[in-house]
Amino acid sequence: MQIWRSAVDATHDFLAEDDRKSIEDNLIPHYFPAVELFGAELDGTLVGFVGIAGRTVEMLFVANEYRGRGIGTRLLEEAVSRHGARMVDVNEQNLGAVGFYRSYGFVTTGRDEIDADGKPYPTLHMRLEREPQS
Repeated sequence: MQIWRSAVDATHDFLAEDDRKSIEDNLIPHYFPAVELFGAELDGTLVGFVGIAGRTVEMLFVANEYRGRGIGTRLLEEAVSRHGARMVDVNEQNLGAVGFYRSYGFVTTGRDEIDADGKPYPTLHMRLEREPQS
């Protein structure tokens, strides 16, 4: 949970506090069981994780103090090359995440005005347009 909190505090300033709390309350009982989770360690410390369902990256978070070190890219590469992930939905207001996925080769294929929970957070649907690296 500390990784999620750290990442969200740094990147999701657009979330209303009630919505942030609702998401956090649902992580362990609902969101985590719905995905395969893979973690990234640095010097024996868990610093990030990715959650995959089918061919979709459902979540990717890196603790704020470890951002910019290639950990997110390694997690995404794991999801793509070993687990076949090709799609991701991203909050449009999370410009860092949108740029991260675009730099990896994802393109926007659609947009919704509301998120999957019906909240007013526009969501971009993205798909990987390149072959995964080996």
